[in-house]
Amino acid sequence: MMTANSRILWCLLALLLFASGPVQAAELHVMAASSLKEVIDELSDSFARKTPGVRVVKTYAGSGALAKQLENGAPADIFISANVRWAEYLKLRNLLSALTVTEFAYNTLVFAGPAGSKVSSLDDLLKLERIAIGSPKSVPAGEYAMEALRNAGIDKRLASKLVLAKDVRECLMYAERGEVDGALVFRSDALQARKSKILFTLPQNLYSRATYPIALTQTGAHSRDAQAFYRYLLGPEAKRVLVKYGFVAR
Repeated sequence: MMTANSRILWCLLALLLFASGPVQAAELHVMAASSLKEVIDELSDSFARKTPGVRVVKTYAGSGALAKQLENGAPADIFISANVRWAEYLKLRNLLSALTVTEFAYNTLVFAGPAGSKVSSLDDLLKLERIAIGSPKSVPAGEYAMEALRNAGIDKRLASKLVLAKDVRECLMYAERGEVDGALVFRSDALQARKSKILFTLPQNLYSRATYPIALTQTGAHSRDAQAFYRYLLGPEAKRVLVKYGFVAR
């Protein structure tokens, strides 16, 4: 039979449990280039299953837009860009843990368009009316593409035909909807298309290698969960997933 003191103790315990509510999962914030969406979605789900109590919150956008968000105080523990420039930009501002900046993956540029199109080379682009390209100021795929067009000597002749997009996925969306004749995008993105196909691959000697750097932010460098996910992203399972989605693993 419970004494008065026992009843009081149980009531206090019940109140404490009620007040505390359900245990909240620890949040791990990842900023990644749009072209990595499928890769990071799959790997974060896998990591979360292996690491109970951790929820991965993902933000996808053009690398330049992500860098500006991080600079303006947006939460992030891990940053993955689609080119070296934006990682260097953040490193110079002491927003990344410099010792953790390393290469994550590589990509290649392609031109994607309707299956029936006869476009098969850069010179054929001159015959088209509208071509989607990521904004070179903030989208690495667009920056690489403009570098290729300049080195091929056709950038000025194509200038009036280019339709700028906020990221590679928007480029592909324009092509899928038939709003443009095709899009200059990463191979990994083109492989996700339903109505478009890869018409040709841009010669690698025309542009810098599309490199994806990964790093812990200064906040992430002090988080065990972020450190664990960072190591996971550089491990063998991540390499398998990258190849699955059309990337070249490091």
